[in-house]
Amino acid sequence: MWNAWAGGGGSGPGPDRPRVRCQASVSLDGYMAGPNQSPEDPLGVGGEGLHEWVVALTEWRGQHGLEGGEVNESTEVLKTATAGIGATVMGRNMFGGHPGDWGDGPWRGWWGDDPPFHHPVFVVTHHAREPLEMEGGTTFEFVTDGLASATDRARRAADGKDVAIGGGAETIREAIASGLLDEMWLHVVPVLLGAGERPFPEEAAGIAVEQRAAVIGRGAVHLNLHFGLAGGDDGLM
Repeated sequence: MWNAWAGGGGSGPGPDRPRVRCQASVSLDGYMAGPNQSPEDPLGVGGEGLHEWVVALTEWRGQHGLEGGEVNESTEVLKTATAGIGATVMGRNMFGGHPGDWGDGPWRGWWGDDPPFHHPVFVVTHHAREPLEMEGGTTFEFVTDGLASATDRARRAADGKDVAIGGGAETIREAIASGLLDEMWLHVVPVLLGAGERPFPEEAAGIAVEQRAAVIGRGAVHLNLHFGLAGGDDGLM
């Protein structure tokens, strides 16, 4: 499983608090994972095709210790989207492994011994577990009291930088619906999945969205979206 929030130097957030940001690749019909997800097929049927645009980039491949790739219009989008991240929050499904209790010899994530985050990662789960320290500066901490608590802990750990919501779809939906999310890069890929998981909540009353950029890339159109409360003081309509 890939993670687009790996890497990133860049500038930090504004003076008030770190921003909470995410990015998601979605199909034309709005799914960020296909049907029939499983531990063997975590993105569901057809889901891998949502990420072909980013896996082809030299920038992404370098973040994951891979050679080769290409530079195109999407490169600067990825650089911008991954810059200035000091901590990540993700759901249990994004971290992976079987559902339920961790069991003996528990799952250590999709990314090997040196995950591409290089900062603290807070995993929202119903099952407690001791922190998991990996190579390269990544430590997974397991949070059992919800997304808001995990996000607060991530802000404190981010050392003045921004916080990424790394996924999956359910975690992003909750972040939007609860007003936690400030900014998203939405990568729209020309495929149809027909079913699966969507990153947007069905009930969107009171949520304001403003498009601030659009980039046509190779294999995806990239939209920069800012979120706030309708009628709030955050500059959104």
